[in-house]
Amino acid sequence: MNVQVLMFKQDDPKKCTAAKLVKFNLAKSVSRTKPNTIILDPFAKQTLLHRDSEIADSITGIDCSWNLAESAFSKRFGGIARKLPPLLAGNPVNYSKLGKLTTVEAIAGGVFIMGYESLALELLSKFSWGHTFYDLNQDLLKDYSRLELEEQIQPLLQEYGIVQNID
Repeated sequence: MNVQVLMFKQDDPKKCTAAKLVKFNLAKSVSRTKPNTIILDPFAKQTLLHRDSEIADSITGIDCSWNLAESAFSKRFGGIARKLPPLLAGNPVNYSKLGKLTTVEAIAGGVFIMGYESLALELLSKFSWGHTFYDLNQDLLKDYSRLELEEQIQPLLQEYGIVQNID
């Protein structure tokens, strides 16, 4: 699975997880997306499932500021838009907040769900707090990777006691 990032460069470059992935040759920085890539989009209608690995050869994280996310994701990127099921942030800024993931957390969560667990762990290994994201979500990620239908997510969240804010 190829990993790509489309960077808007809206945050502190020293804290940019996407730039660090590119620096370590774990992701490719792109200015355009391909039609057969999964675009991780928190505003997408469909949720990422394991079977999405059959229709895509890459995953693309959009690196932008959470404060500007709605504007950034209103642009059309092409590709196959998918949102992640709820995951807890392991990064120090948004620790344990539901869905407030860094780019590396989103990509790692996505590739894990699609069946690339070792790649997910490799991506996270470049960050001192990467293991925290995995520790917080390990069981949930394994369960998500087994789901076949989007309708199975809500009952799973209830089992975990996770309450989602629905706008």
